[in-house]
Amino acid sequence: MNRIDKLFQEKKNNIFSVYFTAGYPELDDTVKVIQLLEDNGVDMLEIGVPFSDPMADGPVIQSSGSQALKNGMSLKLLFNQLSNVRQSVSIPLVLMSYLNPIIQLGFEDYCKEAVKCGIDGLIIPDLPFDEYMESYKSIAEEFGLHVIMLVTPETSEERIRLIDQNTSGFIYMVSSASVTGAKNRFSDEVLAYFRHVDEMQLNNPRLIGFGISNKETFEAACRESSGVIIGSKFISLLGSESSIDDAIKQLIFTIDPK
Repeated sequence: MNRIDKLFQEKKNNIFSVYFTAGYPELDDTVKVIQLLEDNGVDMLEIGVPFSDPMADGPVIQSSGSQALKNGMSLKLLFNQLSNVRQSVSIPLVLMSYLNPIIQLGFEDYCKEAVKCGIDGLIIPDLPFDEYMESYKSIAEEFGLHVIMLVTPETSEERIRLIDQNTSGFIYMVSSASVTGAKNRFSDEVLAYFRHVDEMQLNNPRLIGFGISNKETFEAACRESSGVIIGSKFISLLGSESSIDDAIKQLIFTIDPK
């Protein structure tokens, strides 16, 4: 069974998932960050492949990506870093990359390398759904990889249902149609959107991301979904705390996941 499916089968709510940029703060920190997050009780990880034109990322994640690229991070190096990660890590791992680096490698080879490293799912934020259906879905399924699609408050109900019927793993609910970044609370409109999607009774579980920064937003998101994905808050702490360990401890203290 895919590790993502196993997680959602065993834990129905308060799933605590964290995004970080590979090769940040330092080039060789990738596996250390993964191991320490698992040691501190994180349920699932999104590993971000840094890219020069990250259109969905807010300033914090953009800055971490720029630094990772300056450090020398590349897709080839990342797969090399992750080659033995499953010897020490058991939680689900999701690889998030924009389309351009994937196209340069070729999607089939990308999937092959991901599976070799023990990756469970893929997020490609700039992959159009129709293109996914036409050229990517069958290849990902052949490799047993879940392709996770993002939905926003602007995504139509019809499109959400199509995504639900044609993807697996979970649906990534974006708390706004803008770029990533931490928020102190969700607006009434965003909460109404969460509830509307909840009432659709989709087949896939849902995680909420973009804007989870404290206990209040964590709990609000968990009331309307199976859990959260935290990115900007953690990366900000990686940049400001004196060590990776301190950044993770501060994240746990701030979010206070149950």
